Amino acid sequence: MAVILLVEDNELNRDMLSRRLKRAGHTVLLAVDGQEAVDKALGQAPDLVLMDLSLPVFDGWEATRRIRSAEGGASLPIIALTAHAMVGEREAALEAGCHDFDTKPVDFERLTAKMAALLGAG
Repeated sequence: MAVILLVEDNELNRDMLSRRLKRAGHTVLLAVDGQEAVDKALGQAPDLVLMDLSLPVFDGWEATRRIRSAEGGASLPIIALTAHAMVGEREAALEAGCHDFDTKPVDFERLTAKMAALLGAG
């Protein structure tokens, strides 16, 4: 399947989602803050990033902008994940460079459909 970088600072969310992704056949890389997300996205060449927006060090919007501005990061598929589905958050995530947006708690079938669409496009 695919190598997925899961960026999530909440241990319970990270554990649940990583287990489900692994059961679906994916290899899962983990990052717990914005800096680690950028480092792993650029250094370990995942096929797709699931980016929490509320992160320590710097947030998911900034991590996405840094990935996008780096060599090799412009085309990496990134799906923003947030528990705060406020008006304008989807637009802000897309403006920062995310390809798609999803809310928490994660609807796994909906999320995997979005992942498949992005992975199939690459």
